[in-house]
Amino acid sequence: MECGTGTPIVELDDAHGNVYRCKHCRTHLALTEDIISKDFYCKNGKAYLFDKVVNVTVGENEDRMLITGKFTISDIFCARCGVILGWKYDTAFESTQKFKEGKFILDRDQLLGPE
Repeated sequence: MECGTGTPIVELDDAHGNVYRCKHCRTHLALTEDIISKDFYCKNGKAYLFDKVVNVTVGENEDRMLITGKFTISDIFCARCGVILGWKYDTAFESTQKFKEGKFILDRDQLLGPE
């Protein structure tokens, strides 16, 4: 299956009900086993930190001041419907936050899937 831009859409193994999906178009985004933490927040409320995600496009990076410090981040969008899902941490400016680099925040309000 492909999205509107011709990029193939990845279907994750959902045999155990462990897949998070875009709530707008139901595209697979991530597995529960790839959650690093559920103790994150975004402007809409709860958010999850993931080690890896699929079926997203990455926007341009920009510096933002977040609750835990300054980061270079890139917004991430659903590859199928284009809704903003969260962001990718590109660079952390504080050494205690370096573990977030290359990781993804998904807004819980934009997801369907396990609780």
